[in-house]
Amino acid sequence: MALDERFKGVGVALVTPFDEHQNIDYDGLKNLIDFVSEGGVDYLVVQGTTGESATTTAEEKKTLLDFTKQHNSRKLPIVYGLGGNNTRQVLETISTTDFTGVDALLSVCPYYNKPTQAGILAHFTAIADASPVPVLLYNVPGRTVVNLKPETVFELAKHPNIIGLKDACSTMEQYMEIAWKAPKDFLLLAGDDNLVVPMISLGWHGVISVIANAFPKEFQDLTWHALEGRFSEAAALQFSFIEFDTLLYQESNPVGIKKCLEIKGICGSEVRLPLIKASEELSNALTSAMKREGFI
Repeated sequence: MALDERFKGVGVALVTPFDEHQNIDYDGLKNLIDFVSEGGVDYLVVQGTTGESATTTAEEKKTLLDFTKQHNSRKLPIVYGLGGNNTRQVLETISTTDFTGVDALLSVCPYYNKPTQAGILAHFTAIADASPVPVLLYNVPGRTVVNLKPETVFELAKHPNIIGLKDACSTMEQYMEIAWKAPKDFLLLAGDDNLVVPMISLGWHGVISVIANAFPKEFQDLTWHALEGRFSEAAALQFSFIEFDTLLYQESNPVGIKKCLEIKGICGSEVRLPLIKASEELSNALTSAMKREGFI
C-alpha cells in the first residue's frame, strides 16, 4: 500500500472558538478555516486536543464537524478526532457518526485507565475494525499517562485500516526508532511543533500543528522546506518559533494559541473551564514575541 499523500505536510489542529458566554463562535470558526486554508495548510483536523474536545458535547462535536465540511471552501482533506478511554463508547460513536466528507479518523491513546500495551493494541484494533475511514493513531503521553511504544506501533501498522501515527512523546530516541523500523507506507506525523525539522530529517512526513492555527503560512513554509530538503531555510524558521512554542503551553493548550489568534483578529481567546483565558503576563509575552519575530 502506498503512503497516503493527503496527510503529508501540515495538518492544523483547529481550535474551537467560543464567545463570551462560552458558546461556539461559528463566525470565528469560519474566519479560522478561511485563514488557515488561505495560508496553505494541507488538511484540517477537527476536534483534536487543541479543539478542546474534552469539554465539547457530543452534539457540539457533530455540529463542528458538519460546519467545517460546509465551509471547507478549498476542499482540503478533513481528519476527525474521535477517541476515548471507553472502547465500547468509542465504537458506538463511530457507528452513529456520518463520515461523509471525512478522510481519516484521529484516535488518541486511552487515558486515565493506564492500559497495558496489549490493552492499547486491542483498543486500536477494535477501532480500526469498526471505522469506515482510515485511522491515524495519536500518542501524547503527557496527557494520557501511557506511552504507545514503538513495538506496539509496528504491530498496529499491520492493520490495513491503520495508516499512520501522530506522536507527541517528545522523545527523540523513540522518534528515531519509529522512523527506522516503521513500514515505508506508514505515515509519521509530528505532534511536537518545535521538533518538526529534526523529525523530518529522520524520515517523518509532516506535522499536525497547533502553531499553524495562527501562523499557517510560516509553518507551511517551515515544513515543506524540510520535506523538500531545504534544511537551512527550514531550520531558520524552526529557530524563530522555539521561544514562542514554549510560551504557548505555559498556561496549557489551547490558551496560548487562542490568545495569538485574538491578537491577530481571527477569533476570540475564550476557553472553557477548567481552562481559563491567558493571563496578562502571558498575553504580553506572546505579543512581544510575535513582534520580535515579525509575526505581527
